[in-house]
Amino acid sequence: MDKIITQWINSLSGTSSVLDSAMIATTHFGVPVMIVVVGSLWWLGQPRDLLRHAALASGFTFLLGLGLAQVVLLFVHRMRPYDVGISRLIIDPTVDWSFPSDHATASLGIVFAFALQGLRRWTLVFLAMAALVCFSRIFVGMHYATDILGGAAVALIAAIIVKLTYRRGTKLDNWLIKIP
Repeated sequence: MDKIITQWINSLSGTSSVLDSAMIATTHFGVPVMIVVVGSLWWLGQPRDLLRHAALASGFTFLLGLGLAQVVLLFVHRMRPYDVGISRLIIDPTVDWSFPSDHATASLGIVFAFALQGLRRWTLVFLAMAALVCFSRIFVGMHYATDILGGAAVALIAAIIVKLTYRRGTKLDNWLIKIP
């Protein structure tokens, strides 16, 4: 099933230069754009204290998730689908393992952090962005569908850990959200 889904999504690449360009741009710039949007909420978002807390929680989730993903990569050595002839790569290759997807971990970490803060509107905005990022990773030939699911699982675990350890209204939180 994983192979079929991966090949189906990746088979869309090469059918339209506009779509290829959009997916390549999303793969390269999707996560940085999400980070910029989260960062802008520090100054522009309302309610200010809640959005600042959520922005910090998403940053902590992002970092913890990527750290956990690197630990998983030490033990799971899954070759990328383009290395085994399952997908056609339309961007430059990478040297690390395929599972879990760092892009999925990072983008979905932001989504889960905002979701656990109860910020539905921002969760939906970030979910739409993360879905495009995750889709683009399969489209360009870089990941299997289950690499994305693995990244989602790592991101969810990281978000739960952050939710349990970094609480709103604590002395640390009150000090951090007051930073200009």
